[in-house]
Amino acid sequence: MRRRLVNEINVVPYIDVMLVLLVIFMITAPLLTQGIHVDLPRLATEPLPQELIRDNRPLILTVDAEGRMYLNIGEDPDDAVESPVVVARAAAVLQRQPETPVLVRASEELPYGDVVTVMALLQRAGAAKVGLVTRPLPAEE
Repeated sequence: MRRRLVNEINVVPYIDVMLVLLVIFMITAPLLTQGIHVDLPRLATEPLPQELIRDNRPLILTVDAEGRMYLNIGEDPDDAVESPVVVARAAAVLQRQPETPVLVRASEELPYGDVVTVMALLQRAGAAKVGLVTRPLPAEE
């Protein structure tokens, strides 16, 4: 008696691997969200052109309500940095890529004078233009 070849694929191991990966991604995805919580002011403004952001990763300086500064470049973007470090790191980025967009994410509670001081730091580092990040107004229903 001759045996017939079975041309079926056992998909149970593939399903097991898929479920393990799903669990891993479900656990790690919330851990990947990072950043500093800042209450941005709400304004009706136009978003930046997508080609500007797509071509160059923007340099973003975040300032919280207490005046602590966080730069999105460096070893750990979640660690507060001092003014000289901001100027040095921003100057290094802007010397390599002068067309890098420079943005400030300042808390709504931060006094105006502190926002201007931060913008002056970035200009001292070589930023020709500094933009301000805001939240869009809620959609009217």
